[in-house]
Amino acid sequence: MKFLLASALLLLSPLAAHAACAPTDFAITEFKPQVPASGSTMRLRLAGELANHCASASAAQIRIEAKDASGKVLASKEGWPAGTSNIAPGETAKFDLGRLFRYQSDMETYTVSIVNVRTW
Repeated sequence: MKFLLASALLLLSPLAAHAACAPTDFAITEFKPQVPASGSTMRLRLAGELANHCASASAAQIRIEAKDASGKVLASKEGWPAGTSNIAPGETAKFDLGRLFRYQSDMETYTVSIVNVRTW
């Protein structure tokens, strides 16, 4: 019985050693909002890269908020840059959530944050 218990502990210990990834294990790089200067279709480009600094492959959900000059949120959208795929440790996934937004002339600033992490 002791042998069986010891075997189970040794078998499961590698799983316990891998802590779950957190939003702080990911970073947004190269986020560069671009608003077209003119044209009938004001397509926003809200592009950047999501980098995984976690020890294991995981995915992160991001939120982009468009704000007016006073900081009031006018629109907020969320997305998974890697879709339903994990991002390997040290790797990045490019994103552009601009297509999810409808341009408003009072949009002044755009912020991006990491709101959720999971392993697919």
